[in-house]
Amino acid sequence: MPEYRHNVHPPTVPLSDSALRLAVDVRTLPWMRRLAVDYAFQYDALAPFFAGNPADPGAWAGAIARAQAHRRPRAEIVSMLEAQQARRDSPPAARAAVAALAAPSAVAIVTGQQAGLFGGPLFTLLKAVTTIRLAARLSREHGVAAVPVFWIDAEDHDWDEIAGCGVLAADQTLRRVQVAAPDGAGERTVASLRYTDAIVRALEELTATLPATEFTADLLDALREAYQPGRGVAEAFGRFIDRVLGPHGLVVFDASDPAAKPFAAPVFTRELERVGETTSLAAAAGADLIARGYHMQVTPHDTSAALFDLQGGRRAVRAAGDGFLIGDEPVSRAALIARAASQPETFSPNVLLRPIVQDTIFPTVCYVAGPNELAYLGQLRGVYDAFGVPMPLMQPRATATVLDSAGVRFLTRYTVPLAALEAQDEHALNELLRAHLPPTVEKSMQEADAEIAARMDAVIRAVPAIDPTLEGAARSTLGKLQHDLKALGGKILQAAKRRDDTLRRQFQHVRAQAFPGGEPQERGVGFVSFLNKYGPAFVERLAAELPIDAGTHWVITI
Repeated sequence: MPEYRHNVHPPTVPLSDSALRLAVDVRTLPWMRRLAVDYAFQYDALAPFFAGNPADPGAWAGAIARAQAHRRPRAEIVSMLEAQQARRDSPPAARAAVAALAAPSAVAIVTGQQAGLFGGPLFTLLKAVTTIRLAARLSREHGVAAVPVFWIDAEDHDWDEIAGCGVLAADQTLRRVQVAAPDGAGERTVASLRYTDAIVRALEELTATLPATEFTADLLDALREAYQPGRGVAEAFGRFIDRVLGPHGLVVFDASDPAAKPFAAPVFTRELERVGETTSLAAAAGADLIARGYHMQVTPHDTSAALFDLQGGRRAVRAAGDGFLIGDEPVSRAALIARAASQPETFSPNVLLRPIVQDTIFPTVCYVAGPNELAYLGQLRGVYDAFGVPMPLMQPRATATVLDSAGVRFLTRYTVPLAALEAQDEHALNELLRAHLPPTVEKSMQEADAEIAARMDAVIRAVPAIDPTLEGAARSTLGKLQHDLKALGGKILQAAKRRDDTLRRQFQHVRAQAFPGGEPQERGVGFVSFLNKYGPAFVERLAAELPIDAGTHWVITI
């Protein structure tokens, strides 16, 4: 299956009998930050911050060896994962994947995301699919059992970030289905929250918003089974991800599970014993990134531990004298360290420590990261070394826009750059219409503009010999002529729009899909929209064929 990389106007490439794709160089996408672009195209500039280049085949052998050599209680970890799967009634393929982790040589490809409503945005699915495909490739090419793992980040407290789901309605407008906040939202961890009857109303709103298809009924049944009043927010999310991706061997892991915390206890106690080291190392790496022209994703506080205390909410832990402050409550150093060892379920790692906990539990060869995650992970190489945990490779997730077949044909036929659709105005449409004006019209307008400028320039140079005050009047006349000519051009363009009404409708149709509300589709639209439109074949097709190498944004249709 050939793949092509083109900066702006790539050809359409067959993906299968029922799917097409075209490639867009991520360097042409204005929302991509420099660090993520350089990671894909100039890795050497960032090599000091990471464990190896995932584009280098040799880096994988080293990462596998490091993950296999790091000791961990595999049998106990597998037992904990199996208990989670039993509660969710996970599919057989996912259970088999957990069992495979018991082998000393087995490794993991890990990704993670917050517990977004109804599965979250499209990029959540793309992260999971990248992980599944990467694990399959690693198993095939290196002869190891590689297990894909999805880490539910459920100990954040940002309710607003997960409380809504973008849905494309029948008219292609973006609607946001929102669930009312349960008690404690915004203060307690997401994992500690349970849905109320408001989730029923959110499901009703989703039902009214989704266009009816042959797949709608089954999708809604799956969502109703997962999202129920009284069920934990993280558990509901996990059940739905399990239902959608478990059949592809994805292991869903709820990191908030108290049974998982003892595996992290040594990390928690060490963090408290050497409070400030993690933040200092991350800050130094961030400063180095800034010095090289990048940005610092996380700005750590010198006195903060990279932990939260979960007793009575989610509170920061700060060093204070010989002890600590939890919120405003003083706690002795010895007492807090002892509690981290004996009651690790009362703590949660922050963004800097979470990857260390992750790779303490799992034999992680590679983490599949989004663009912003890459930036903060680049601050952690020294932290990994300090904890004696092998740093995995970092693979950028696949990035994609899903269009209907008419949308892909439109972009291909008219060579419209994907990024040109982002602006919610008619600039790109006007450029397209101008490009398709009869050549004689465009040529005549250009010639008229040049002729007026030349003739009036001669007048402007000549009149001062008669009366110097007339130069201003001559320039004003030139401006009026140019203005009138430009107005005429606008009228011609409007006439072209009326004539090419079909072209305008096609443009607006594609833009509504690719950038609903002006936001890239993979961020703004929940993947339930695509499950509703294409059914299970959507995930099956992506899991089988989505290209996962970095540097290309794929425009696809199923």
